[in-house]
Amino acid sequence: MDELVVAVVPAGGRGARMGHEVPKQFLQLGDVPLLVHALRVLESSPIIHAIVMVVPENDVSYCRHKLVPQFALSKIHHVVSGGASRQDSVWNGLQVVDACAGIVVIHDAVRPFVTGTMVRDVVDRARTHGAAVVAVPIRDTVKRVTRDGVIETTLDRQSLWVAQTPQAFKTGLLRDAHRLSRQRGVAATDDAFLVEQLGHEVSIVNGSTDNVKITCPEDLAVGEAMLSARLHGPSS
Repeated sequence: MDELVVAVVPAGGRGARMGHEVPKQFLQLGDVPLLVHALRVLESSPIIHAIVMVVPENDVSYCRHKLVPQFALSKIHHVVSGGASRQDSVWNGLQVVDACAGIVVIHDAVRPFVTGTMVRDVVDRARTHGAAVVAVPIRDTVKRVTRDGVIETTLDRQSLWVAQTPQAFKTGLLRDAHRLSRQRGVAATDDAFLVEQLGHEVSIVNGSTDNVKITCPEDLAVGEAMLSARLHGPSS
């Protein structure tokens, strides 16, 4: 049997920057809720054997009894409540990952344009390196700026990449990284940073600038345009 691969999908945020009463992950993108786009890619991937959804506590019942059956998401084995931060939500998701799972894939629910190729490539790299993230090289010139708004230095963009998700890890490695971070009070916005704190190398897999994260109304408008272009071609 192939090594068990489980995806944890943090969708526990309230989306305050979206300025909407409905959490951003449940807003419509096209004709379905935003998070369903990513879930469908994971559902259709032969690499992924099971999915854990992490959502706000008040939305657990809705997801279990309505969203999952409505969209025939048969690989979702658990729906659990999120925590105060994304990091806490991933930790909550890890608690129900099968003990036999060899690889855990973390993917933000609000990155709807993830592809099956990204999932496959990041899992393959994690199998050989233990930890891998999808990322894209920075194209723009990057400045380090002081707190009072003065340029301090120009960074060498040749070595700078923007991290995305999916990110994939050996299960034990990721659990150890989260456990240690909780003991030390280390906060992070992605799981790769926690693994880096263990001194473990994290490998890069080429992502795509299309793999956008929807966090504000402008992003949602961009997402609608991208979705329309994919479904119908560019508008005239």
